[in-house]
Amino acid sequence: QVQLVESGGGLVQAGDSLRLSCTASGGTFSSYGMGWFRQDPGKRRECVAAISWGGGIINYADSVKGRFTISRDNAKSTVYLQMNSLKPEDTGVYYCAADLRGPASRLEDRYQYWGQGTQVTVSS
Repeated sequence: QVQLVESGGGLVQAGDSLRLSCTASGGTFSSYGMGWFRQDPGKRRECVAAISWGGGIINYADSVKGRFTISRDNAKSTVYLQMNSLKPEDTGVYYCAADLRGPASRLEDRYQYWGQGTQVTVSS
């Protein structure tokens, strides 16, 4: 069983930065693809970034390209999401997810394990 715990959310102003972290326990983190998803109330979860097991393949949603950076430290079983130049539309609950098959998919149904989420609120 894989457990994922996110941290780093908070309330910031537009233009600020935040770094989210997600630490995994159980299983073999270095073999998992990892994704960061964002969900607004009443909306479907959107994958904002995904990274393959070794970090060689990374995919971003168009809405965050050039502002967000996903990275991972397999020695620490942790994936990060550095969010710069935050906008009010980045507000939502951010979830990390693990795909035990390894690729950097942005499809929600590819992921088997999910964290509990961390709230990010960007005020204008």
